[in-house]
Amino acid sequence: MEKVFKVLIFTDLDGSLLHRDTFKFDEIKDYLMELISKGIYIIPNTSKTEKEILDFNSELGLSLPYISENGASINGLDLLNSELPKELILSREKGDILNIFKNIVPLNLQNKCKLLSEMNKTNQSFIFGLEDKKLEMALDRKYTIPLIFKGSKNEKIELSKIIKNEGLYLQEGGRIINLTDRTNKAKALQVFVRFYKKYQKNVKTIAVGDNFNDLNMLKTSDFPCLVFNDQFTLDEIPIKNLIISNKPSPEGWADVIKMALVKINKN
Repeated sequence: MEKVFKVLIFTDLDGSLLHRDTFKFDEIKDYLMELISKGIYIIPNTSKTEKEILDFNSELGLSLPYISENGASINGLDLLNSELPKELILSREKGDILNIFKNIVPLNLQNKCKLLSEMNKTNQSFIFGLEDKKLEMALDRKYTIPLIFKGSKNEKIELSKIIKNEGLYLQEGGRIINLTDRTNKAKALQVFVRFYKKYQKNVKTIAVGDNFNDLNMLKTSDFPCLVFNDQFTLDEIPIKNLIISNKPSPEGWADVIKMALVKINKN
C-alpha cells in the first residue's frame, strides 16, 4: 500500500513568501489556497510578532497555525488536531531578557546596541520599512528585542560570547538583529512536529527561507528550500539537497514549493 504523507510547510514570511519591499503576496494567493485545499498545512515560522502574523492570516482569509518571534511562541496546533495545545511558549519574556542583558554586558558593548524601541518613529519606520499600524504591530514584541549593532565584527563576536553564557543569542535577519532567548526557528519546528506526530505519524516537512537566520530551520526539515535573495548569498551550499529558486519572493516561494512537492510525490 502506498504511504500517504501529511505535508507541513514551515515558511519565513518577509522575503520568502512576502515580497521583500512591498510585503505583498497577491501573485501566489491562489496557489496558497490551492495547497491548503489539498490538506497541506502552511505554518509561518518567522521573526514577526503575533499581531503581524494574525494580520497576514486576515489578508489570506484563513486561520493558519504559526510560530512567532524567531521560535519563541507556537500557536494553533489545535487547528491541526483539537487534542493539541492552542499555545506553547518556548521563551522567557523580553523584560527578563533585557534585564539579563543589562546586568551581564559591559557598558561599552551595551552602548553599541541601538534598541529599536528607543528610536524615534522616523528611524523605526526606515529600518522596518513599515509605517503606522504595521509599524506598531512590528514593535509589539513579547519575547524578542530588535536592535542595530554599531560596533565592529570583533565586538559583535565578543557580545555574542558574553550573552551566550546566559542562554541568550543574537539572531540576524535581513533588516535587524534580534536579541532572543535560547529559541530559534529550527527548535520551534522540531517541537511543533513532535507534538503533531502524536496524532499523525507520516509527516514530511518543507521549510522555506531566504536569509541567514533561516538556515537552521532549513537544515531541520526534510525538504529545505531557499528563495532567491540578491542581498544574501551562500559562499557554499551547507545544506544537503537544498532546493533554490532563481526568482525572488513571492513567485520564488511557489517555485520551490512545487519542486519540493514533486520530490515528495516521487518518494
